[in-house]
Amino acid sequence: MGSAESNSLTPVHAVLFDLDGTLLDTADDLVNALDALLASVGRPPADRQIARSQVSQGSVALTRLGFPEVLDTDEFERLRLQFLDHYNAAVCIDTAAYAGIETILKWIEAAGIPWGIVTNKPGFLTAQVLAHLGLDQRAACVVSGDTLPRRKPHPDPLLLACQQIQRQPQHCLYVGDDPRDIHAGNAAGMYTAVAAYGYVDPQMDVNTWGADFIVDQPLAIQQIVSLSTRIPKVED
Repeated sequence: MGSAESNSLTPVHAVLFDLDGTLLDTADDLVNALDALLASVGRPPADRQIARSQVSQGSVALTRLGFPEVLDTDEFERLRLQFLDHYNAAVCIDTAAYAGIETILKWIEAAGIPWGIVTNKPGFLTAQVLAHLGLDQRAACVVSGDTLPRRKPHPDPLLLACQQIQRQPQHCLYVGDDPRDIHAGNAAGMYTAVAAYGYVDPQMDVNTWGADFIVDQPLAIQQIVSLSTRIPKVED
C-alpha cells in the first residue's frame, strides 16, 4: 500500500473500479481481436507481451500497435472500428475476474458498501462483458467511455458514479491500472489506488502516478477499506 496513515483516512463508503486490467483480465480476448484484424490484412500476430501492456489504453493504443504506419485519420478510424468488430464477435471467451476479486466483492457487499465500475470501454462492450460474468446485477453503477462527452482522465465519469450511488467523492476509493485512472480519481477528490497487478507497462514507474496506494493484488484493497471503516478483514 501507499504511504497514507490509517489514522488519517477518511472513511471509505464506496469502491469504484476500472474494468480492463483492474476488475477483469480481458487481455487475451482483446489481443485475439487485434490478431484477427492483423490476419485479415495478411500481417503476423502482435507481440503478446507488448500488446497486453497496452490493453488499458484502449482500442486506439491497440490499433496503433498493430498499424503504427497509418497516419491518415480516417483510415486509422476504419481500422479501429474493425478491431472493435472483431472484439465484439468474441467479447468474453477467455475474460475472467482476477484472482481475489470475487472475494473482495463479496466482502464489500457483505459490509453494505456499494461498488461500481468506471471504464473508458464503450458501453455496448462493457454491458456484454458484465452480463456474461453476472456482474451487471451486482454493480451499483456502471459508467462507460461513451456515457458522457468527456471520459477519463477527466473526472466527470467518476463524479457521475458518485451521484448514481449517492456517495461523496472524498469517501470513495477508485482503483485502476493506468495513469488516466489515477489522474481522474485525484481530480475527482477520491482516494486512488494503482492496480499494479494489471496491465501496467513495465517501463512505467507507478510510484510517480500520484496515487494514495499501490496494491499488488486485489485482496490488498480490503486493507485500505478496513483501515478506514474498521470492518473486519476476511481471510484469503
